[in-house]
Amino acid sequence: MSDRKIRIAVLHFSHETVSFLSNETTLDDFIYPGSPAKGEALLRFDPRNYMGGFVKAVREFPEVELVGIESPLWPKTGTGSGWITQEAYRTFTGKMIAGLKEEGPFDGVYLCLHGAMAVRDVLRPEADLARQVREIVGRSAFIAATFDLHGNEDEAFLEQADMAFAVKYFPHYDAYLQGERAARTLVRAIRGDYMPAHITIKVPVISPTVLQWTGARPWMDLVQRALVWEAREVDVYANIFFGFPFADVPDVGMTVQVLTNDNPELAEQVARDLAATIWRLREALLQSTKLHSIADGVALAKQAIAEGNTPAVLADHSDRSGSATWLLREIIAQDLANTLIATVADATATASLKAAGAKAGDAFDMEVGGMVDESAGEPVRIQGTITAVVEGYGQFWVCVRFGRNNVLILSTYLVQIMDPLSLKALVPDISAFDVMAIKSRVHFRRGFDDNGFAKTILLVEPEQPFLGTTRLDKLPYENVDLTKFYPHGNPAFSAEQS
Repeated sequence: MSDRKIRIAVLHFSHETVSFLSNETTLDDFIYPGSPAKGEALLRFDPRNYMGGFVKAVREFPEVELVGIESPLWPKTGTGSGWITQEAYRTFTGKMIAGLKEEGPFDGVYLCLHGAMAVRDVLRPEADLARQVREIVGRSAFIAATFDLHGNEDEAFLEQADMAFAVKYFPHYDAYLQGERAARTLVRAIRGDYMPAHITIKVPVISPTVLQWTGARPWMDLVQRALVWEAREVDVYANIFFGFPFADVPDVGMTVQVLTNDNPELAEQVARDLAATIWRLREALLQSTKLHSIADGVALAKQAIAEGNTPAVLADHSDRSGSATWLLREIIAQDLANTLIATVADATATASLKAAGAKAGDAFDMEVGGMVDESAGEPVRIQGTITAVVEGYGQFWVCVRFGRNNVLILSTYLVQIMDPLSLKALVPDISAFDVMAIKSRVHFRRGFDDNGFAKTILLVEPEQPFLGTTRLDKLPYENVDLTKFYPHGNPAFSAEQS
């Protein structure tokens, strides 16, 4: 390299798309104050996550210049929306490519991705983006990316890019770490100190995300085996993508990727070992989590109160829109008391309350939730008193006290509550509640379970096989043949022959 600066372009395009939801993710969903972002605004937007780790690590090298290319941040709908429209995808990828042309040349590119983004008529959007980037920066530049472990990835991405780094834990505790890894390895590659050699193996196992908690066996065993390989062998990075079955795309299912420093034989050895481990554990992986019907879960919460095993968490893992009222309705039917319901999403209700100037102390009498699709159920009428109104984080929040010291939090979009302390701005006295009813699969464990906060954890789902179901054979797939995946078929697989 000459004395000139090493130049790295930074791009961001992330979404975990639930393609079975009826509401598409539109161009407007990505446009709000702060999004899209470029320059320092992009580089600073998520300091505790992948982007933060990447930027911090790169800036340890004074000879490297980072250039934030105009990119959309997460859509304001979060993960509560369906297919990304062609208009949205083409608009933003067009801006990214134009930015690369205008700001180039570059020695490297960092793509901050998720991996489970689904775009109408672009069934491998991350690989498509990498292809477009490669056409601009050429083969002499290196492309590195970070991913969520729920990415639906196959060999297509690394046919265009050079390196991928996925989180290993669910909840995703190591996102910042993977950003750092991507940064340091990318700089090493540009300097000629790392020559990426990689292999990708698809394993025909598909599983609902609620089963994939890495805080217990056997999913923990997969993480540990990947970590042991990384500890044993210098410069080895191992990704295990658990997959995201609620995106109707052809590369669903589990994937192993291994990256080495110019050692393809080692990459193959490690990848085949990890793939064989997944296949050997496949039955245990799908029997790892206890689930309850919503009626049984609420009854067990009442029992936990009677036995003093509180606070108890009722986690509705299946609600993908955020608007579902099944759990709220059952809490009322079984006359649960001292319960915090966080949250029910209702954009119409929150917009109406905002327009009316709702404030703490106002009487509340409205039907809330439901209706966005069959999986959301019917609206539920709530009568009570507004205790707090807060606007922030792209949402309008309204807290309503009703029944026997119950509080319902209304939000504009789906919210996964990951930590009870995050609710303090809305409900200062968290300790007043015996039960917390939330919409979350596994992420909530970081603040409710891993630290011992909750004495009782109850995962619930409706009896009907709706959008977030564990019964994947009830979903209307068009691009996925479930018979090619365990446990829905009898696929032949050998890690030695894959």
